[in-house]
Amino acid sequence: MHPIVIIGSGMAGYTAAREFRKLNPEHELVMICADDAVNYAKPTLSNALAGKKAPEQIALGDAAKMATQLNMRIEAHTWVKEIQAAQHQLVLEKNGQQTIQPYAKLVLAVGAHPVRVAIAGDGSDDIHVVNNLEDYKAFRKNLDQHHDKRVVILGAGLIGCEFANDLQNTDHQVTVIDLAPQPLGRLLPTHVATSFQEKLEDTGIHFVLGTTVEKVIKVEKGDYLITLANGQSVVADVVLSAIGLHPNLELAKTADIHCSRGILTNSHLETNQADIYAIGDCAEVNGLLLPYVMPIMQQARALAKTLNGEKTHVHYPAMPVAVKTPAAPLTVLPAPVDVDVNWETEELEDGMIAKALDSENTLRGFVLLGPSAAKQRLSLTKLVPDLLPAAV
Repeated sequence: MHPIVIIGSGMAGYTAAREFRKLNPEHELVMICADDAVNYAKPTLSNALAGKKAPEQIALGDAAKMATQLNMRIEAHTWVKEIQAAQHQLVLEKNGQQTIQPYAKLVLAVGAHPVRVAIAGDGSDDIHVVNNLEDYKAFRKNLDQHHDKRVVILGAGLIGCEFANDLQNTDHQVTVIDLAPQPLGRLLPTHVATSFQEKLEDTGIHFVLGTTVEKVIKVEKGDYLITLANGQSVVADVVLSAIGLHPNLELAKTADIHCSRGILTNSHLETNQADIYAIGDCAEVNGLLLPYVMPIMQQARALAKTLNGEKTHVHYPAMPVAVKTPAAPLTVLPAPVDVDVNWETEELEDGMIAKALDSENTLRGFVLLGPSAAKQRLSLTKLVPDLLPAAV
């Protein structure tokens, strides 16, 4: 019997392996990844500074430890050159040597890569992105080399704001630049975004919104001059780009696996190719692309049962997202994009509760800003219909 093979050693890959092992301790399991297969939780990267965690302390286990823990063969530093779907096998390359790896079932947990925009100037190649632990190590090493602690962040989305708060908490001078007119533009209604921005600005974070970076030039002492489209300029020691992620689709496309924004799957996480599944940031499940922790957990539990012979639909209950910005504690449950909503807002002493109601007055999403509002998370979540029902 051929093994179940997982491509990818991120949270999705390891969670799928762990959930499968709970059900089936014996069936051969193989994980293939291009990096060192260190297991860590990516969400910890954007608040490790305030948590006083050095990059070396973030890892939960190396490949050897995880292989033993999950009774799994891990092929690190190994590239999947081709998926031969008809033959149920992979062409692998490691150290310049190619081998064939057969599979009974294949799980694509290939994640996403940072969006990079073309920026002029001789400093643009030095812009950091943080999408994995190695990226984070390089970013922290660069931060530690500068005493002025001036950091420019490109992108006022969830990751950009989390990094901004984390850096500001550790005495860095942070400027956040975004083309959108408000932070968290895709998640928050304008009136909540304004209050959220004000709370972050109270800590010293500087927002420059409604404009883009045109050029990043190296100047003396390792500084960078960042020129903006609105004519302003900012000087920084370190520049971090956090303008979003694109699912990794190239490998799937070469195997004629259907893709849209992500790798397309049904509610069993099946792709159009037999015995090939997708999970995590790369997976677009029944039209939903949700790059958050809770959907990964729901996917992994369902997929483990399916891989073990009990075909199971993934169930998406309402899954609020906690944004790690202690200066402005925020919990967001985005309303479905295809639903028209009206916002009802209750002002509190330390924040607000904003509810997204549809035409039938059903709660479809909410935003909780501040410590008092956060206490409503569970009671409000129960009122929101499932995003993907338990059986469809």
